[in-house]
Amino acid sequence: MKTFLLCLALLLIPTLLPAQPGYIEVIAPGSRQLKLVVDSPRSPDASPVSASAKEIGDVIAFDMNISGIVAAETREQSPSGRLSLAETDLLPWVNAGYDLLVRSEYSIRGDELTVEFRLFDVPNRKMMTAKRYLGKTKDLRRFAHTFADEIMLVMTGEKGCFTTHIAFVTTRSGNKEIAIMDWDGHNFMQLTRNGSINLNPDFSPNGREIIFTSYKRGNADLFKRSLSSTVELPVSSRSGLNITGAWSPDGSKIALSLSKDGNAEIYTIAKDGSNPVRLTINQAIEVSPVWSPNGSQIAFVSDRLGKPQIFVMNADGGNVRRLTTNGAYNVNPRWSPKGDKIAYARMQGGGFQIYTINVDGSNDTQLTTSGSSENPAWSPDGRFLAFSSRREGSDEIYVMRSDGSGQTRVSQGKGRGTQPSWQPR
Repeated sequence: MKTFLLCLALLLIPTLLPAQPGYIEVIAPGSRQLKLVVDSPRSPDASPVSASAKEIGDVIAFDMNISGIVAAETREQSPSGRLSLAETDLLPWVNAGYDLLVRSEYSIRGDELTVEFRLFDVPNRKMMTAKRYLGKTKDLRRFAHTFADEIMLVMTGEKGCFTTHIAFVTTRSGNKEIAIMDWDGHNFMQLTRNGSINLNPDFSPNGREIIFTSYKRGNADLFKRSLSSTVELPVSSRSGLNITGAWSPDGSKIALSLSKDGNAEIYTIAKDGSNPVRLTINQAIEVSPVWSPNGSQIAFVSDRLGKPQIFVMNADGGNVRRLTTNGAYNVNPRWSPKGDKIAYARMQGGGFQIYTINVDGSNDTQLTTSGSSENPAWSPDGRFLAFSSRREGSDEIYVMRSDGSGQTRVSQGKGRGTQPSWQPR
């Protein structure tokens, strides 16, 4: 259920870019969307393409289509035929009306994989970038995502975030456990297996650790674990609630909600759980702190005015101000990586919908309309938002562009997906 409602219930139960030189202008006013085609991958001996290698085109096309900056497609019957990358003839692609071409060549020896990619500017008939990756056959999708990041760099001046992961809460095993997947929903991996209730995962700034709340010891305690380890280390196990933890941008502190003194209040603690500092002093329930990108401010949810609203304060607890003034019930704040917006969920019509609002309170904009959608999480480049929605019957993880367009389900539907956290780059 919703974090705020859960917190309230538990308190009653004490035992529980503009164009730059060298980059392509992709969003010029009035211009048509560029067309990108991913050619069928080629093996050095021009043998038939393996089924796994065909994923290369699908991955890159999916990444680029969700970006919204190009219209991407794959091509199995290549105009380039058996030509090697070095022999690529761009004239057939010019005649076919494409603007950008991705070609790739791969070789597999045992479980060793080598993939070379090239991106071409078709109308100007020139190569824009080339990359070669060496690894294991299991790395094929990752290599394709990595080159999609390079395409974003060429086109916008900023690398993409297609090699990142999303952590979330899943009930695939029958319990609420923390899981992780590639940003596009592939390579699902369950992290916790304690058979209890685990909630609110949050990635560390370096993307290598996750904090989360677990009831595995009977209390709502905050734990930490590395992605490379199965050890779950307690961070805060104070009496009452230790919930909605959020790493500071520099990784030195964690903001969270503690109810050790009665009602839930916002605190900061050192990353090892020591040195608790209380930031809010109020009779209200105050939860879900989230840091601004520069670490100078914290947004949070408070019902000090009767219903949950989003407030912003300095990181030391000073200068508290109300942010949301529309809607009677606003929760799940998430600060954008660029620092200019906060995404949140508003209750309306019996469910929730995702909104963004400027940090000065202006431009309050609804992004979702289908089903009940909540728990927004920004991608590290600020281009996308992950969120959970039950528009298809059960909660699943979706991704959309920051303006609300391109809403796409990415979780695989094998267990409810809620409370996403997007891994930093």
